[in-house]
Amino acid sequence: MATAYIALGSNLDHPAQQVRSAMLAIATLTDCQLIKQSSLYETAPVDCPEHESMPAPNFINAVIKVTTSLSPHALLTALHAIEEEAGRQRPYVNAPRVLDCDLLLYDDLVINDSTLTLPHPRMHQRGFVLLPLFEIDPHASMPNHGKIATLIAQQSFTGIKRQG
Repeated sequence: MATAYIALGSNLDHPAQQVRSAMLAIATLTDCQLIKQSSLYETAPVDCPEHESMPAPNFINAVIKVTTSLSPHALLTALHAIEEEAGRQRPYVNAPRVLDCDLLLYDDLVINDSTLTLPHPRMHQRGFVLLPLFEIDPHASMPNHGKIATLIAQQSFTGIKRQG
């Protein structure tokens, strides 16, 4: 069984409920077991352009830890199916979204192919990923970047509110 970390985010259609529903959907995947889940975190959108003069709503984010016998690509396919089931649409890059399920880490694998990049690119710069990941696994490391605790200590994150 492999250990994987998955980031969940939503800023449309009851975001907290979308993230919780995604956790349940992932927990019910065949060959996948939910081990731990972070608190919910509210954050302002990052790299999410305003569209038609309307600011994007804040996101609710979380990270979960799972064990799985699915391959990294099969797990990613399952995550995309959960997004689609929730109504995810991609009208433009970084558009507001009902649900985003990102495969962050899968054991210590490093993959860079046409469908999957592991570790997830830019995760090492994003507090809405690092802080909930650290909450559920303070000893986690990111291949080619080091310990999550060190990455957090080297940066300043603002505008991230942990929700109980």
